[in-house]
Amino acid sequence: MNRREVLHQAEKCITQDRAATHGNAEDSFALIAKMWSVWLDREVSAYDVGMMMALFKVARAKGNPSHSDNLLDMIGYAALAEEIANG
Repeated sequence: MNRREVLHQAEKCITQDRAATHGNAEDSFALIAKMWSVWLDREVSAYDVGMMMALFKVARAKGNPSHSDNLLDMIGYAALAEEIANG
């Protein structure tokens, strides 16, 4: 895929496919943040969740660079984190 196709596919993932399956990302990230906060015994924000999930995908991409799903998800998580950070 070229860069335009990658960005289009990432957009589709976070606005249609994943949203239909998992619901609103902001709500999901807020719930994940609450659960991670309890587990880590420190406050985690929805923004932190987006960034840490992007880092999770970075680690996965390092292990399997040819699996494009990791890169698409990384872009998607970064876009969601930006949206959460800036409303």
